[in-house]
Amino acid sequence: MQAMIPFPPLSPELISFTLFGMTFALRWYALAYIAGILLAWWIALRAVKRPQLWADNTAPMRPDQIEDLLTWVILGVILGGRMGFVLFYQPGYYLTHPIEILMIWQGGMAFHGGLLGVVLAAWIWSARNGVAKLPLADVMALATPPGLLFGRLANFVNAELWGRATEMPWGVAFPGNWRNPVANPQASFVPATPASFMKPGWRG
Repeated sequence: MQAMIPFPPLSPELISFTLFGMTFALRWYALAYIAGILLAWWIALRAVKRPQLWADNTAPMRPDQIEDLLTWVILGVILGGRMGFVLFYQPGYYLTHPIEILMIWQGGMAFHGGLLGVVLAAWIWSARNGVAKLPLADVMALATPPGLLFGRLANFVNAELWGRATEMPWGVAFPGNWRNPVANPQASFVPATPASFMKPGWRG
């Protein structure tokens, strides 16, 4: 039998409870967003407080501007990520169910949509505040990696974004995969490596 790594017993939800007939859940994916945003804010703030890091010993913005920038970035991530998912992955479905576009708690965000949203938000913010775009991009490049790391870890917990099939022993037997013999006994199962590819038809 082929060697592989079984997917660990992880739940996408940290906690969930029912109140007045409605189910509420705190998901690891949401915590990844929150932690990434808070770390980005902290890193950017520390960076602009150290003028020696910047050309002419002058930071590209004041520390008090970071929170305003963060608000624009959050809007760019959420709106861009959601619209990217809607337009790139399931436009037909959301065209017939437009109200569900607003239901981001059901899942469905696209990285490239979020990236475009952040670029647009930062461009508008820099123009409104007279901040040079290239140094602003440097600040954002410093602050972004922790959020990407947490996001990818949350993707793994959600058992999504699996990559190509592999015969290597570090391939992971992701649950819910149509090739998984547990989900589909007739399938020829091949484990996959974790990678940044959206699972076809994934909605949350």
